[in-house]
Amino acid sequence: MATPPPIQLQEGDLAPDFSATDQHGDMVQLKAFRGQFVILYFYPKDNTPGCTKEACAFRDQFQALQKKNAVILGVSPDSVASHQKFAKKHDLPFSLIADTGKEIVNAYGAWGKKLFMGRLFDGTHRVSFLIDPEGRIKTIWPKVKPAEHPQQVLEML
Repeated sequence: MATPPPIQLQEGDLAPDFSATDQHGDMVQLKAFRGQFVILYFYPKDNTPGCTKEACAFRDQFQALQKKNAVILGVSPDSVASHQKFAKKHDLPFSLIADTGKEIVNAYGAWGKKLFMGRLFDGTHRVSFLIDPEGRIKTIWPKVKPAEHPQQVLEML
């Protein structure tokens, strides 16, 4: 069971900007999405059960979220190559950002101590942020259920 992440950001704060590479090798900048809602979801690792469930649930809500003027950005410390395989295997139509240097997970407080099967380690917490069209954090979900979370986000929009 994971402990809550050490999030310092609060709802209403300006979302920290970032530039990073996605699974297509494209540079993704948060500020490029001004005027749209951004669902920024952090997940621990490609091709693991919970992360696959969450990614596929976002895939299944992709069109409904697009209709609400929202883009989805998944972030994990996995490599571009890992994201490519994960996105292809599950037909994911949104960007998966390779945060190999952990700058984004640290900026958003999504990196920290986790406890799993009695072992304490550093890792990415499953946390999501809804960023409004002006670039401010509208909602923070510090702990999510992978299969249900995309529906929660859709209802918030």
